[in-house]
Amino acid sequence: MDYDKLLSLSGTLGYHLLLSGAEIYRVEESVGYLLRAYGVETGEVFAIPNCIIVSLTTPEGRVLTWVRRVPDHGTDVSRMEDLNALCRRLCAQPPDLAAASALLEEAVRDRPQPGLPLRLAAYFLITSTFCLFFGGTAADALCGGLCGLAVGLVLPPLTRLGANLFFRTMVGGLSCGLTAAVLTALGVGEHLDLILTGAIMTQAPGLVVTNCMRDLMAGDVMSSLVKLAEALLTGAGIALGTGVALGLAQALWGVL
Repeated sequence: MDYDKLLSLSGTLGYHLLLSGAEIYRVEESVGYLLRAYGVETGEVFAIPNCIIVSLTTPEGRVLTWVRRVPDHGTDVSRMEDLNALCRRLCAQPPDLAAASALLEEAVRDRPQPGLPLRLAAYFLITSTFCLFFGGTAADALCGGLCGLAVGLVLPPLTRLGANLFFRTMVGGLSCGLTAAVLTALGVGEHLDLILTGAIMTQAPGLVVTNCMRDLMAGDVMSSLVKLAEALLTGAGIALGTGVALGLAQALWGVL
């Protein structure tokens, strides 16, 4: 058994699970199952949202450790499901390490991403639907959809430039607030508050809060606190951006 390759295989699986937005308990259990499937009972795994450490002791008593930092990431449920299925397959019938590594590389291979028109259509549909859900009129839903388009146009360039989470959410909130204020001032929208409420839902950290609570209930307190801080930072960025936009709107057009 090449324990260095096994360590790299199991660590890389955990890394990509974290990168896809998996919960901490899922990552640690998956890596632990994989190590035990290859006969390693001395494996240890420690993961938080931005780091994973995997360690094992060989039969000769040599301690091996694998560490990797996880960059800023979102959630990819499809890839998470593929990695879960791969982990179950490897644990049920463990192939040789070369074949297992090839299967893992196939599972994490980059796939074609939806084009900009499809992403903008999704932003428009989500934000307009939320406006209707919160009690807005059809005109409000139209304005909410246009606000979603504004957010969908400004976020991808900021992501490519490597802007941090707080700055991205702040600019998204600013663009959303300004668009809603302009449309309301022009008489297209009727209820500025409902338009904004629906429009900012695309940036609301709902999944982060959900995973925060799941990690807390699973006993991963450190991971839970990290995700709580991320959720609070996202909320602060949205509030700051929309607050600045509404302040400008009040000063320029008096739409509040």
